[in-house]
Amino acid sequence: MQNRPTAAELAEAVRNFLEEEIGPALQDPRLRFRALVAANALSILGRDLSLGEGLLREEVELLSGLLGVHGDAPSLNAELCRRIRRGGPPAGTLAALRRIAELKLRIASPRYLESGR
Repeated sequence: MQNRPTAAELAEAVRNFLEEEIGPALQDPRLRFRALVAANALSILGRDLSLGEGLLREEVELLSGLLGVHGDAPSLNAELCRRIRRGGPPAGTLAALRRIAELKLRIASPRYLESGR
């Protein structure tokens, strides 16, 4: 991996190019929309590259504490789903799931969090 530009910086540069140069130059509304969708996808990618590892670590810590077991995010989520389906979610499940949703929104749609829901 190179020092600079980072993967997040590259994603941001391409996003800016699509939003500021390509999008406005497109006459076809469908293509302009698709360029904006691509730019948004690059924004999500950039946030995931910058924040994803730490947020995933927090999710795993929350789930491990909630369930009293260790594992990766997919296995912990599967275990929580099993417990919920059996009718025995651990105390604190709702608060943990709300926090996990906030963590995911920090990457997928941070403006939603800023709007106060």
